[in-house]
Amino acid sequence: MSFFESIILGIIQGLTEFLPVSSSGHLELGKAILGIELKEDPVLFSAVVHAATDLSKVVVYRKDILQIIMDLFKFEWNDSTKFAAYILVSMIPAGLVYVFLGDYMDELFSGKIMLVGCMLLVTAGLLFASSRIVSKPGDNSFGKAFIVGISQAVALLPGVSRSGSTISTALMLGISREKAARFSFLMVIPVILGGTLLELKGYFEQDLTNHVVEVTNEVLVAGFLAAFIAGLAACTWMIRIVKKAKLDYFAIYCLIVGLIAIGYGVFAG
Repeated sequence: MSFFESIILGIIQGLTEFLPVSSSGHLELGKAILGIELKEDPVLFSAVVHAATDLSKVVVYRKDILQIIMDLFKFEWNDSTKFAAYILVSMIPAGLVYVFLGDYMDELFSGKIMLVGCMLLVTAGLLFASSRIVSKPGDNSFGKAFIVGISQAVALLPGVSRSGSTISTALMLGISREKAARFSFLMVIPVILGGTLLELKGYFEQDLTNHVVEVTNEVLVAGFLAAFIAGLAACTWMIRIVKKAKLDYFAIYCLIVGLIAIGYGVFAG
């Protein structure tokens, strides 16, 4: 992967992370279009740029995160500590996937365009369903947080949008659009950071004696900075789009891109 290609992919990650269109799926499509095939470390670059957009969320939501941390130290059961507890519960499904299936996840991030296309169709279906299957309006709960966490675990597949699947699931459970968007963007922060740390740990623990360097440190830094800057610039206004716009528009987009990806996979394969 070249320096220029890493910047392009970083920008793609930064722009698509905050819309329900699957940033991981678009990263794989971007690699395919640019002719990038990473055999040694297929997940390393993706993990790094996902961590960059995670950091941009921390910057944008810094006041919310700081308030939650301050309330946790007060040892009081209030809205902030309850929200933090919901996030912890939502992490359980994804955490189990990382622990028991983490070694198999790398194989999914190695140019499987057909899989990305099919999963984009799944994302489209979830987004369509979110405006048509709505439960009785109500606040979040531990049960709802766990169900949303399951949708986040499914979104570890490239092509399934994290924000799309978690927001759609929350809306179908009767959680308001504003609360669903806030919970969706904050719940993923510890999962992404944890996944990145595990990926880096596995990378440095492997035998690098005969290791072929496909992504240099300079390329990783360039991709990280590009994703962070693009994510920081996009987050503030893209969150408003997710809150206010009809998700059907994003569903149509995912449907079209998914079909194109499947067609590309058929003819390229």
